[in-house]
Amino acid sequence: MRGMGSILGLLVVALICAMAYKYFFTSGQSVGATTPSATIDAVGAQNDLIAIAQAERMYQAQNGKYASLDDLISGGAMNLRKPNREGYVYDVDASEQNFVATARCTSSAPVGCHNYSVDPTMSVHVTP
Repeated sequence: MRGMGSILGLLVVALICAMAYKYFFTSGQSVGATTPSATIDAVGAQNDLIAIAQAERMYQAQNGKYASLDDLISGGAMNLRKPNREGYVYDVDASEQNFVATARCTSSAPVGCHNYSVDPTMSVHVTP
């Protein structure tokens, strides 16, 4: 009886380890990424959007309004040149009260590429 309890306990521990492995190592890939390089580009595009959103916040604090991507770069809010990620093109739709920065898939993007957007909440979303 004791041996059966040990085997059952071992199976439970193995199941927990397998679930942890699946959660931590397979759910971390970006939505739609099919290859390692596509994953890198998708995560990079999301990080670029966060950098754009941070620059928008800085620009808004200094100027009282949000700005286009070119204005962010020329105004010094972004220290980087215009982001250029393989398979993505960036755009910012800005007004005095709000902005939406988007990373859209180009025609050369890999299959399964998704568009991403970010707004003043700093949350990156998959967009159609």
